[in-house]
Amino acid sequence: EVFLKLIRKADVLIDPYRPGTLEKLELNCSALQKLNPRLIIARLTGYGQNGKYKRMAGHDINYLALSGVLSLMGPKGCPPTFPLNLLADFAGGSLTCALGILLALLERTRSGKGQVIDSSMVDGVAYLASFVTLRQNVWRMGPRGTNWLDGGAPFYNTYETKDGKFIAVGALEPKFYRVFLKKLNMLSPELMSQQYDNSTWPRMRQKFELLFREKNRAEWAQIFDETDACVTPVLSPEDVITHPHTKSRGTYRRAYEPAPAPRLARTPAQTECKSIIREVGEHSRQILAELGYSDSDIDLMVESMVVTSPCVPSKIKSKL
Repeated sequence: EVFLKLIRKADVLIDPYRPGTLEKLELNCSALQKLNPRLIIARLTGYGQNGKYKRMAGHDINYLALSGVLSLMGPKGCPPTFPLNLLADFAGGSLTCALGILLALLERTRSGKGQVIDSSMVDGVAYLASFVTLRQNVWRMGPRGTNWLDGGAPFYNTYETKDGKFIAVGALEPKFYRVFLKKLNMLSPELMSQQYDNSTWPRMRQKFELLFREKNRAEWAQIFDETDACVTPVLSPEDVITHPHTKSRGTYRRAYEPAPAPRLARTPAQTECKSIIREVGEHSRQILAELGYSDSDIDLMVESMVVTSPCVPSKIKSKL
C-alpha cells in the first residue's frame, strides 16, 4: 500500500536488484506505469536485464573484466590491475544510470511519458572506454603496459620520491615534455626527438626513477609548481585538505568527504548538513507524513518493521 502510494507521486523508481525481482513481487514495470504513466524506472544491474549472465552474481571486478576494459589496465608482465571499485560500480553503473535518468526526464518534458532504463555496469564501462577501444587500430596499440596511457611511456607515469611518496607525470605533448625536461635540467634536442621512440622508454624511465628519488615529494612539487610540465604530487585525501589549490576551491569539506560536483552557478548544491552520509530511513517519517499517514500509523509501521526509521517510536523504546 505504502509503495503504491509512493509510485503514484514519484518521478523515478530505482530498481537495483537482479532482473525479475520486481516481477516476483507482482510489481512489473507495465503495471507500475499504468498507475503513473510519467514514472521513470531505472533498472541498475551488473549484467543487464537480458543475456546469459543476467541472473548471475558479480561485483565491479567481474563487470570490468567482462567489458574488456580490465584487460587493458596494469603493468606489462603483471596481472591486470583494477582502480578500486570505481569504474564499473560508480562510473559505468551509478553515473551512467544517473545520466539515463536525466535523459528520460528531459524526454518526458516533450512526450509526457516515463520509460524503463536498462542500465548495465558491463555496458556502461564498455561505453566509457570507447575512447581507447575505438582507437585501437588508429594508435596500433601494443600489449598492455607498453603504450602512452597505460604506464608504458616514461612521460606518463608515477615515480617514487626520496620520502617514499609519489609524483605523477603527464607530459604527453612535446611542448609539455620540453618544460618537464627543462625543470629536470635534462633538456636536449636528442631527448626531445626521442620522446615517442618506445625503444628509448626503458632507459628514460630508469633515469627518471633515479632522479625523482633524489628529492622529497614536497621539493619536487615546488620545482614544478605552476608550470606546464604536467607534474603534480600524488596526494592522499588528508593531503588534499591542506593543498593550496584544493583548499582554495574547497574540493574536500573534510577528510574523506568531498564537496558536491559539478558546481552550478545559479543553483549550487546545498551543503549545510553535517555529513553527506545519510542514515537509512532518515526521511521515512517525513515522506510518510507527506503521503497522509498519521504519527500513530507511522509508529506502527516502524514497530512492525514495514519501514526503517532512526527515530524509534516510544512503544519500542519502552521495550528496550
